[in-house]
Amino acid sequence: MDDSSLIWDDGALVTIDQRGLPHEVRELRLTTVEDIVDAIRGLAIRGAPAIGIAGAFGVVIATAANTADGVVDVARVEAEAERIVATRPTAVNLAWAVRRVTAQVPLGVDAVLAETLAILAEDGRVNRAAATNAADLVQELCPGRPLRVLTHCNTGRLATSAFGTAIGAVRVLSERGAIENVLVDETRPLLQGARLTTWELAAAGIPHRLTIDSAAAWAMATGQVDCVLVGADRVTLNGDVANKIGTYALALAARHHGIPFIVVAPESTRDPNMATGRDIVVEQRAPAEVTGFAGVSTAPAGTEVFNPAFDVTPADLVTAVVTELGVVHRAGSAVPEHHPGREIADIARELYHRGWMPGTAGNISVRTAETAVITGSGLAKGELSERDMVTVRVLDSTPVAPQQRKPSAETTIHTAVYRTTDAAAVVHIHPPYATTLSTQAGSPDDPTILRITDFELIKGLGSADLGAIDIPVFPNWPDVARIGADIERYLSENPTAPPVLGIAGHGITTWGDNLSQARDRAECLEALCELVLRTGRRQVGLHDEILEIGLR
Repeated sequence: MDDSSLIWDDGALVTIDQRGLPHEVRELRLTTVEDIVDAIRGLAIRGAPAIGIAGAFGVVIATAANTADGVVDVARVEAEAERIVATRPTAVNLAWAVRRVTAQVPLGVDAVLAETLAILAEDGRVNRAAATNAADLVQELCPGRPLRVLTHCNTGRLATSAFGTAIGAVRVLSERGAIENVLVDETRPLLQGARLTTWELAAAGIPHRLTIDSAAAWAMATGQVDCVLVGADRVTLNGDVANKIGTYALALAARHHGIPFIVVAPESTRDPNMATGRDIVVEQRAPAEVTGFAGVSTAPAGTEVFNPAFDVTPADLVTAVVTELGVVHRAGSAVPEHHPGREIADIARELYHRGWMPGTAGNISVRTAETAVITGSGLAKGELSERDMVTVRVLDSTPVAPQQRKPSAETTIHTAVYRTTDAAAVVHIHPPYATTLSTQAGSPDDPTILRITDFELIKGLGSADLGAIDIPVFPNWPDVARIGADIERYLSENPTAPPVLGIAGHGITTWGDNLSQARDRAECLEALCELVLRTGRRQVGLHDEILEIGLR
C-alpha cells in the first residue's frame, strides 16, 4: 500500500484491515456491498473520512451489480446505499459521500465511479490543507518552542484516505521541527491510539509516548501537554463536536488547565442540517468490546455494559475547529452570529416580553436546506437559548435524529409552509388583536377568507395587491397535523397567497425570506388587526365568498 489507505483496483476496493494492526498488515479486497458493510461495521475500515469514501465505493459496486443491458435498477441501488449509511450513524461523512455519489446512479456506473474517485482525490488535498491550517494555529497559540501534543484515537491516513487530519497537523509540525513529543491516548475500548496511531507515528519517525486514557488529565496537570489535537466525526452548526468516546473528558481537562483544544476535520464533517450536539445519534457498540479484549474475558459473565462509541463536546470547550477553509469556530464565538438557534432564541425572547409568546406558547423556525431548526416543545419562550432547538426534516416533520428536546406541536404548520413556498423562516405567535380577529372570523370546518382593504399597513404584509389582502383563517383542529394539511393544500392551490394566515383561536402564522421579515410581518398584521377591531368593521366570508373589511 502507498500513502493512500484506499485503492480502487479493477472493481474492488483494496485497503488495510485495521483490525490486524500493529502486528499484522493484511490487505482486504472488497468486491460486494456486503463486504463494504461488514468492513465498516466491524472497524476493518474506520475514521469518518475513510468510511465515507469506502461507502461511496460501495455504491459503485452496487450500481455495477444492479445494471443489466445498460439499465440501472435505481431503486435497488438506492436501497443498498441507505443500508451502507445505516452501518455507522454518528459520522456525517458516510451519509455525505454516499448520497453525493448516489445522485449519479441514474447516469450509470461510470458516472458513479468518476464521482467517487473525485472524492478520493479531494480527500488527500483537503486533509493536507486542514492539517496545515491547524499547524499554523497551534504555532500561533504556542509559539517559540518544540511542542508536547496530546492526541486521541486515530486521525492519520488510516482514518482518512491520505495524510490525516489531527495526525496530519502533527506531521506538518514535525516537518517544521516543532514537535518534541506526541502523547498518544490508548483510546479504550478498542485501542485505536495504541494499535494504529503509534504505528503511524513510528512509521513517520515522530517521537511519541503511549498512555492510558485516564492519565491524560494528570499529564496536563503536571505540565506535559502544550496542546490537544483531535479529529471529529460530526461538527454541528453551533460548533458542538462528536468524536471518539473520551474526547469530552479531554476537553474538560484542557479547559481547566488552560490548554488549547483544537479539532481538525474536513468541511464534509461539518453538518449544516444539525443545529446542536443534542441532535446527534451516538452509536452504541457491542458489550463484548468492554467485557473483554482479543477474545479474553475481563469481566464476570452477564455484566451489563454502557459502551457509546462517541461523545459530544460542547462548542464552548473547543478552542477552535479547523478545516481546509481555515479556522471556522473559535472559543467564545463557537455559536456564530448567524446561527439560526441563536437568532430564534433572541426573537422569541423579544416576542415573549411583548406578550405575544406567553409562557410556552408559540414557536419559531428557520429553514436550513432540507431541514428546519424549530423551538423545542414545552419551553418558556423568555428563557430560550440556541441549545433549546430541534432540527426536523421539511419533508415529513420528523426529527433528524433522536433528541433530548421534542419539536413543537406546531411543527407540521411550519413544514407545510416550507414545502409550498420559498420561505426561509416562519413565526407562529399569539398577539391579542390578530388572535381575537382570527377567532371571530374562523369557521369550525372550512377555511375562512378575511379580506381587509384600504389600510396603509397592508403594504407591509407582502401582498401582491397593495390595496387589499385576503387572509385565510383555518379551523383549529385538535390534531395539529390536520391544520398543517389544510394549510399545505390551500397554499398549493393558491401560490400567490400572501405570507400570513390565521388559525381560529390558535394565533397567527407569518413567513418571509428571513426571520426578521417574518417577525416584521407578524407585527404588521397585529397592528392591522387592531385597526380593524377598533373600527368595528368585521365582515368575513367562507372560502368561496369573500367579504370585505375596510374604509368606506
